[in-house]
Amino acid sequence: MFIVLNRQSLLKSRNVPTFLKKLMSITGMSEQWVAARIKQKGDSKCIPWKSLKDAILTHPDVKKRVDVFALSIYGLVVFPKALGHVDEAITDLFYCLHKRVTPILAILAETFRSLSACQKVGEGRFIGCAQLLLAWFHSHFWKVDKFRIGFSQKIIHH
Repeated sequence: MFIVLNRQSLLKSRNVPTFLKKLMSITGMSEQWVAARIKQKGDSKCIPWKSLKDAILTHPDVKKRVDVFALSIYGLVVFPKALGHVDEAITDLFYCLHKRVTPILAILAETFRSLSACQKVGEGRFIGCAQLLLAWFHSHFWKVDKFRIGFSQKIIHH
């Protein structure tokens, strides 16, 4: 069973920073710079790739350049939603990574969101990295399978 939560109430209840604050943290840019570049695409906020590319090429902090580049790869290749833009959900993933929280739930949630959007309109395609999802399935089910074999052998021998 899936429970659908209002994104705003979830953000407020967990004291999760807003999209603006997360982008400021990841890019190291000012509030004015980030606010001027946030766009609304469909039902979510995003930032254009061109703005991120400019930050990668000009930011004086090498670590911030690497973070912005990684954010761009995730947003444009792994979880593309709006062509040429990085979606707000990707900053949620980065927020989890910086807090040392596993990104698996974010990956599965984004996959579920994409598949639900296709089902809702009755057409479309999976938007996401199928190879990443496949790798997760293989690694997850391999561990579950291995655990079950070992667990069942212990039961038989006792």
